[in-house]
Amino acid sequence: MNVTVKWLKNARMLGQTGSGHEVSMDGPESIGGQNLGARPMEMVLLGLGGCAMVDVVSILQKSRQNVRGCHVEISAQRAENQVPAVFTDIHLHFVVSGDGLKSTQVARAVSLSAEKYCSVSKMLEKTATISHDYEVLS
Repeated sequence: MNVTVKWLKNARMLGQTGSGHEVSMDGPESIGGQNLGARPMEMVLLGLGGCAMVDVVSILQKSRQNVRGCHVEISAQRAENQVPAVFTDIHLHFVVSGDGLKSTQVARAVSLSAEKYCSVSKMLEKTATISHDYEVLS
């Protein structure tokens, strides 16, 4: 897997993925950013959410659960007054909707993603306490 990050101006960057996609990133105004893209640490959380959600949906589908929708809300805290300011606490809240979804199956899918399948989660747990919960919408 290869990516390239190109500096554009001030704290603005353009990420280019090996799979042919681009993403705009920018730093905070305190370092010259202009809020023209996601912050790099936000991108880390987006990667975590994407990785975990793909796992959860896939596990539910393989369990013959009729999933209609899923999103994950992530909140995180970073180390204060430290460089680097790594994530110390991350919480993922999954919201899953579907017809006849079993809460036990959703709990199992979230647990399997966290404990076994999500590569991003496994990397981040080296510095952060990661917690999960979920809700099922009919």
